[in-house]
Amino acid sequence: MTETLSRSVRGSAVLITGAGSGMGRATAEVFAAEGAHVAVTDHAGEAAEAVAAGLRAKGLSAEAWRLDVSDPDQIKAVVEAAAQRFGRLDIVVNNAGISAFAPIDSADYETVWERSLSVLLTAHPRVIRAALPYLRRSPAPRVVNIASTEALGATSRDSPYAAAKAGVTGLTRALAVELGPEGITVNCICPGPIDTAMTASVPDADKAVFARRRTALRRYGAPEEVAHMTLSLCLPAASYITGATIPVDGGLMARNA
Repeated sequence: MTETLSRSVRGSAVLITGAGSGMGRATAEVFAAEGAHVAVTDHAGEAAEAVAAGLRAKGLSAEAWRLDVSDPDQIKAVVEAAAQRFGRLDIVVNNAGISAFAPIDSADYETVWERSLSVLLTAHPRVIRAALPYLRRSPAPRVVNIASTEALGATSRDSPYAAAKAGVTGLTRALAVELGPEGITVNCICPGPIDTAMTASVPDADKAVFARRRTALRRYGAPEEVAHMTLSLCLPAASYITGATIPVDGGLMARNA
């Protein structure tokens, strides 16, 4: 390969689920700042619109859609609408998530389990399937699935969440193999302890203790730090990276003690 591979997503169209806050919002902001057209989707339509409006106020390209990723009909409609709005769809970021903790013997375990798999796992192939006709027409088609370090090492009482996230890593590998001959890359990011709404209820003092004990960098990460890894995997130049599961965890998985 002799041509220079582009390190720009300018002009590409990206659809991000769960983009109303946290890592999804940071991802929308990073891609928009790089010149991409961003479809901001979230189950909270007002939050999605607020993010998109803020980006447009900066002269960037963004539109918002309300999307409950547990609803397959909504997925099809929103993916089609976003692709029609921008005239293309090059990148899918499956980021939408929920917190899903329940002891195995709890009365609501099966409810939590079913909801977890629906939002955290089943939604991913549904979004990809809806986007596939457009990705196949893209010169640099990319899929990034957001999992968690809970897929690599679990916490007590989080079996629904851990199982779903582990499923995302397996899905990523399988689709990387299946879609690789078409040039569609599929990768997975496993964020570790990140300052988001899902961790907002943890006292700062407890976060500091956990980070010092468990991470190599001795701190929680920022949503933007995950977003920049997502961007890196979506560059046209990242054309030979697929099927990878990449922790963005401050060295959490690297430490034994």
